[in-house]
Amino acid sequence: MRAAVPEATWLVDMFTRAQFREFRRSKPVRSALFVLGLLLILISPIVGAIPGPGGVLVLIPGLALTLQNSDWAKRQYVRFKKWQPKAGRLTDWGLRRRSAKRREAVRKMREEIGCPPSPEDRAEGPIASLIPNPPAKASDAPGENGGRAN
Repeated sequence: MRAAVPEATWLVDMFTRAQFREFRRSKPVRSALFVLGLLLILISPIVGAIPGPGGVLVLIPGLALTLQNSDWAKRQYVRFKKWQPKAGRLTDWGLRRRSAKRREAVRKMREEIGCPPSPEDRAEGPIASLIPNPPAKASDAPGENGGRAN
């Protein structure tokens, strides 16, 4: 005879999606997540000293939490993207931002119909030559298909 396992529905019943969204948008929670993001960013060089990709795996969630929960960080990110448009496109691609996908689709459409590139596409920052272009499509990303060719 099997022992009765208490169901964990209390967690599901605790918050509806709207309640969770409202909770997440509250000022104390946003502040706590921002501080957690900063801590992850500060810890990433220490974790990066350990062999392996640990530093990057800690840095990316830290950046994401910081950008999601701080208006100041968003403004700094926009300034960075204006200063380094090529790096901004690469970081947008890395963060899988919807706005980046939308801008890329508009850029491709403009190319197809023969419009000149927008000023953002022509802008080059001081370190633009050191930054690779983001992959043209998701299947060009490293690590896709287990490293095998199609």
